[in-house]
Amino acid sequence: MSDRFELFLTCPKGLEGLLIEEAVGLGLEEAREHTSAVRGMADMETAYRLCLWSRLANRVLLVLKRFPMKDAEDLYHGVLDVDWQDHMLADGTLAVEFSGHGSGIDNTHFGALKVKDAIVDKLRTPTGERPSIDKLNPDLRIHLRLDRGEAILSLDLSGHSLHQRGYRLQQGAAPLKENLAAAILIRAGWPRIAAEGGALADPMCGVGTFLVEAGMIAVDMAPNLRRQQWGFTAWLGHVPALWKKLHEEATARAETGLAKPPLWIRGYEADPRLIQPGRNNVERAGLSEWIKIYQGEVATFEPRPDQNQKGLVICNPPYGERLGDEASLLYLYQNLGERLRQACLNWEAAVFTGAPDLGKRMGIRSHKQYSFWNGALPCKLLLIKVLPDQFVTGERRTPEQRQAEREQAAYDQAPEVPQERQYNKNGNPIKPAPAPAPVVEQARLSEGGQMFANRLQKNLKLLSKWAKREGVDCYRVYDADMPEYSMAIDLYHDWVHVQEYVAPKSIDPEKASARLFDALAAIPQALNVDKSRVVIKRRERQSGTKQYERQSAQGKFTEVNEGGVKLLVNLTDYLDTGLFLDHRPMRLRIQKEAAGKRFLNLFCYTATASVHAAKGGARSTTSVDLSKTYLDWARRNLSLNGFSDKNRLEQGDVMAWLEASRDEYDLIFIDPPTFSNSKRMEGVFDVQRDHVQLLDLAMARLAPGGVLYFSNNFRKFQLEDNLGERYAVEEITAKTIDPDFARNGKIHRAWKIMAR
Repeated sequence: MSDRFELFLTCPKGLEGLLIEEAVGLGLEEAREHTSAVRGMADMETAYRLCLWSRLANRVLLVLKRFPMKDAEDLYHGVLDVDWQDHMLADGTLAVEFSGHGSGIDNTHFGALKVKDAIVDKLRTPTGERPSIDKLNPDLRIHLRLDRGEAILSLDLSGHSLHQRGYRLQQGAAPLKENLAAAILIRAGWPRIAAEGGALADPMCGVGTFLVEAGMIAVDMAPNLRRQQWGFTAWLGHVPALWKKLHEEATARAETGLAKPPLWIRGYEADPRLIQPGRNNVERAGLSEWIKIYQGEVATFEPRPDQNQKGLVICNPPYGERLGDEASLLYLYQNLGERLRQACLNWEAAVFTGAPDLGKRMGIRSHKQYSFWNGALPCKLLLIKVLPDQFVTGERRTPEQRQAEREQAAYDQAPEVPQERQYNKNGNPIKPAPAPAPVVEQARLSEGGQMFANRLQKNLKLLSKWAKREGVDCYRVYDADMPEYSMAIDLYHDWVHVQEYVAPKSIDPEKASARLFDALAAIPQALNVDKSRVVIKRRERQSGTKQYERQSAQGKFTEVNEGGVKLLVNLTDYLDTGLFLDHRPMRLRIQKEAAGKRFLNLFCYTATASVHAAKGGARSTTSVDLSKTYLDWARRNLSLNGFSDKNRLEQGDVMAWLEASRDEYDLIFIDPPTFSNSKRMEGVFDVQRDHVQLLDLAMARLAPGGVLYFSNNFRKFQLEDNLGERYAVEEITAKTIDPDFARNGKIHRAWKIMAR
């Protein structure tokens, strides 16, 4: 065999530039860059060194042969001509990977089969002995790449992909591959920082991939030093003595590095379930003395290395795949930016994200950005020098202002000069006033965000006075008042519930996303609430009972007050919260009129109207709904107010229940959905089509002198004219709209109906 070989080093897309630098440094000659690969020439020692030391490659492929091919027969004979007896035993195991298409081969499985057949036929002995297939741990892994009519046949020296270092047996939900993490660290300047004795901190470390890769770089540990199985282990061309020499050299370098005083490398993770798996990964990598992992939230992150040294903050915050996910993560990125500004001054930072718009919301400028791919997802690496003049304040400052700020920062960080002690008139020493805490300017809102905040504050000022006067605990403070900020914002005591209305297709999604982020950044400031108490959902046109489907599973209920009753709302698990705020006046009307009456609540949802009726002194209440979930919720609402007696909850289809009922009621409330196709009911309910039958059935159950209130939220609803011929019908919509919904008079329509 030749002393020099052609090698192909494959890597994740976007790492080619870094890989070629690394490979040349490890001895690769005539190196050239390809898509997701680097090609060059090397001897066997360099090939082994690349396997052992490459932090960035996926595989090291040793090219056995190149040959032109026009069809499957050319492929078969080209592979057959190789002296396979020089590479593996006849009774060995084999795996074949095939990539590319053309030359009559459009199916990679078929291409791999032809390669396998050629190798097996070449090695088959007269006694029938032949290689077998082992896809997991073969003696030899063969790769054939078809590129524009040329077949490139290679031996995979790596075996399993080199990113699988062997230390990460436990991982989180969305881990970075180890070689991508190493590439990010290299781009972030960690080798330089480590050589200078700097520190490293990851405020969202997961199971510690960044930490372990950083530790191996700092220690000078070969990333695959601990790997036991290689693609060349059973290869007949393997040179064990050469490999042993290189492995012993790498082992000695790691031992020398581990003997040095450890650098300060720390990880913090909010999820307690990931702490021990992360520590286990660190221990398997042999870096327990260098790396420590603790439980900690981003909101309290503060690196505190020994001797006040500086270093690198690196993290891969979650970025979500849906717009709603991104919106809920805005405050996480803002918290990260705040902690960098407040606790990491003069550090360097590297934030790797698949949502660059969120990265822009940290309130701190990146001085450099790099593009990467995390699988199929395009990502950005934002590099930040945490200096005062990197903070985004929303203002353009002159060079003189920036210089003054730098001088002030230097003065603030200078050691204190002892002052002469002063005494009061009684001769006692005067204690100097404590130094004020450093004020770190928060990232200011964009122009649009500030306009939105101003509108919120104006609405809040007007509505809070009314709410306080009326004893209203929950109310709508904004409802698409500014068309470009299309959302509804409700206050639930000290929580904020945000529903984003989906933008029409004519709106640029990036603009819609940017406006949403502007609004979400403004909400905590304008409404003076903690970011953790802002809940974000997305509302779009629904069909059936989709608006009632579970969005989350936190099961957290919050108690609110309305008209002297206590009600439970769930702000996280469903699109609706369990309390329709626009029906507040109707519930209070029912409370005033319910004394001594038999009350019927149809399509009762969480039976809030029934609670009000009971509070008003109703003789009895009956609440009917098809959902067991909401009837359980209704039961809790009634029990919370001590109204368990004389208050019936009935599960059933309202139309069928009315047809079967023979009881009479003095006060009836009906607030049906616009549309329902529940599996528990026969057919489909459509409020426009079915409201006449519904009202006729309900009026048959209304006692003489009784009142029926009917409302719904279907914007295009039209009450059937002939109902006015049979019943006394009065539209009372205007009387059922409180000031917080006055901006949207079409939120619902309501009628009072009595027998003639």
